[in-house]
Amino acid sequence: MPKAILYLEDGTSFIGQSLSTTGETAGEVVFNTAMTGYQEVLTDPSYAGQIVVMTYPLIGNYGVNPEDVESKGVHVKGFVVKEFCRRHSNFRATQSLIAYLNENKIIAVEGIDTRALTRHLRLSGAMKGMISTKDFDLKSLAKKLKAIPSMEGGNWVKEVTTKKKYIWKSEGKKATKKPRFKVAAIDCGIKFNILRILEQHGCETHVFPANAKFSEVMAIKPDGLFLSNGPGDPAVVTDVIKLTKQAAGKLPVFGICLGNQIVGLALGGKTYKLKFGHHGANHPVKDLESQRIGITSQNHGFCVDMKSLNPDEVELIHMNLNDQTVEGLRHKKFPLFSIQYHPEAAPGPTDAQYLFDEFIRMMECHKKKK
Repeated sequence: MPKAILYLEDGTSFIGQSLSTTGETAGEVVFNTAMTGYQEVLTDPSYAGQIVVMTYPLIGNYGVNPEDVESKGVHVKGFVVKEFCRRHSNFRATQSLIAYLNENKIIAVEGIDTRALTRHLRLSGAMKGMISTKDFDLKSLAKKLKAIPSMEGGNWVKEVTTKKKYIWKSEGKKATKKPRFKVAAIDCGIKFNILRILEQHGCETHVFPANAKFSEVMAIKPDGLFLSNGPGDPAVVTDVIKLTKQAAGKLPVFGICLGNQIVGLALGGKTYKLKFGHHGANHPVKDLESQRIGITSQNHGFCVDMKSLNPDEVELIHMNLNDQTVEGLRHKKFPLFSIQYHPEAAPGPTDAQYLFDEFIRMMECHKKKK
């Protein structure tokens, strides 16, 4: 296997081996603490622009299959593990993870001490990095890395949003009954399972690009507005922030992940970058109303500053128990709430499914008032 180097912007480097895909790639280096779900990680648009380090030492043991993808492609810039499994075993698998990564031309590296790398990122924070199989000169890599933009201020949503509006339909499935609700979903990097769950709840989901105008959304006469997950800095996704401001009080609104940050910004708040982000499937979150604690899946590098919001209008409804950061917001007057983590990812596995039920209840009330 070709030799590979992972070079970080603070000058730290790690040597490993690449799979058959060679060359160079760069992005923000983050670590993910999930033990499974690597295919969902690779195809989650929220990872656009990032090199992902998996903390679990053996990755690929159950292969990959076409049913578990979360989008139409692989979005990570690179993939780093301690060891790739050569002999996968699962009745649903259609190919190995190694073959899948090579098919999608993703530079993947193994043999790196991922414990040391994770600890370094944990202490120093997520940072830009470059993987190379052809250039091992540290000065040269440092020069190349300086030209790579950081996640702050970069509009990665433009890279992953749909180009045209469409109506979601699960492949190979026919609608068994007429949809009860019409939902306008703003695609900032939406995951397929969110769309599947909305469909299961009786929603006809119209998926709009991130630059959609409020008038275009209202033209379909929706019962509710959904704001999706997505990559990068929420503060630069100005079209969606503007749309959310216009929709607040006029439509029921539900946001997930980046959608939570968009809600915070639309309601007059601010966001900030976390030191190393939340990436994994084992984050404890407390529902402050029910006092229940759920095990959640998370993938974000930015957070809403609760102190920047008006407490007379907005309340904190969910809190991260690891660092007490914002995990959920709700408007006190309007039918509007948002969640920072991923209820559709189901690590609980059903700890957070009730949140979709809450969105349905809001739309039912809204329809009755029409």
